[in-house]
Amino acid sequence: MDQDRWARVQVRLRSTVGEDVYSSWFARMDLEGVQGESVHMSVPTRFLKSWIQAHYADRVLSCWQAEMPEVHRIDLTVRSAMRAAAPVQVVKPAVEERRAERASAPASAELRGPMMSPAAAGHDALGGSPLDPRLTFDSFVMGRSNTLAHAAARQVAEGRRGDPVMFNPLYIHAGVGLGKTHLLQAVTWAGNASGERKVLYLTVEKFMYGFVAALKTQTALAFKEALRGIDVLVIDDLQFLQGKSTQAEFCHTLNALIDAGRQVVIAADRPPSELEALDDRVRSRLAGGLVVEMGTLGEELRLEILKTRVAAARAHHAGFDVPQPVLEYLSRAITHNGRDLEGAVNRLLAHSKLNAQPVTLEMAEREVRDLVRPQEPKRVKIEDIQRVVARQYNVSRSDLLSSRRTANVVRPRQVAMYLAKTLTLRSLPEIGRRFGGRDHTTVLHAVRKIEALVTKDVALADEVELLKRQLQD
Repeated sequence: MDQDRWARVQVRLRSTVGEDVYSSWFARMDLEGVQGESVHMSVPTRFLKSWIQAHYADRVLSCWQAEMPEVHRIDLTVRSAMRAAAPVQVVKPAVEERRAERASAPASAELRGPMMSPAAAGHDALGGSPLDPRLTFDSFVMGRSNTLAHAAARQVAEGRRGDPVMFNPLYIHAGVGLGKTHLLQAVTWAGNASGERKVLYLTVEKFMYGFVAALKTQTALAFKEALRGIDVLVIDDLQFLQGKSTQAEFCHTLNALIDAGRQVVIAADRPPSELEALDDRVRSRLAGGLVVEMGTLGEELRLEILKTRVAAARAHHAGFDVPQPVLEYLSRAITHNGRDLEGAVNRLLAHSKLNAQPVTLEMAEREVRDLVRPQEPKRVKIEDIQRVVARQYNVSRSDLLSSRRTANVVRPRQVAMYLAKTLTLRSLPEIGRRFGGRDHTTVLHAVRKIEALVTKDVALADEVELLKRQLQD
């Protein structure tokens, strides 16, 4: 019953904050239990806990109160390291710090990161973030949506010291649960196993922690020198990078490594152009490398992932089997991300073992019903809006970004700005920046202008609706 309520609260929360915010901050939140007026929730890292408490506590509480009016308190904790690791593994996303808390055993010193100088050895961050031994190239399931990202990651992992760097940085972006972290850790495992180069894997949270700790202990210089002395720096979840000083240090480190011919690999949940919190110089340097998007998991790929995870579970639980019709149902019904597919297999395994019953289609439908989510609307990008509007009004995209004030350009530009504000989560300053560096007041004027016109100009209203349909189909 509590899990059913939590599923409904998740729907409310996603609707309240938007899909991007939900994926970044709430996708890893779990329900621990409900006791009287208190709801006990958990997240994998202290960073997520403090951020949610500081920025979204009231929204989480209000969503719960909509389902349970008697709730007056949300207790948020960091999940214990004693929680058991899942018996099967799927292409996984995420703030890798949670594996520091969930991993059953720490990675060896050789594979966690390079040996550092004595001056830097005291910095925990320089040991790298923990690696999951299951996240290798061998366990990565390939499909059309991730072929390019996989090939690029392989190219990096197989490089040797002194080889020319083909693309730098390699920047991989995708939504939650589509395999970014899997590829980054695979690069780290393969690179360190070859012994050719020093490879360091860090979540951006660990990078920030290490930099701040170095400042406090007055060893920042040693920290910087150690970071810039490695051959391959792998940074996960860049969207969480906060603070002007840490951003500046990240930018300096990035520039120093690239200029020295060292390899940098980065993952985030959105492309560089949409990382609004980052300095323009950082965004520009990131965009100058190879930017690869990992798309959503197609049905065929989801089916292959399920087969692989069932086989992995069977290796530890002889007799566990999922009939083909059940696998096909799961691949059709669970479309959101790889983590949900893993959760489905874990549930079937638990039900089959604990109740000593075979897996059936009826049982699967019952056990995974909360993982079957409504189809989400297409994520619209500002570049798509500019392209579609330019085509509709027979102008060029460069016209929309220019300073031209002729009537045949001004109206399309205003329509494009209006659509950017209503169809994306981008802020007014960000929209202005993406339209040729305009001030946010110019964007606000355009939005209000079109809002007023569509209420009395039927032709314009029809044009705007047509453009919305084209962008959302």
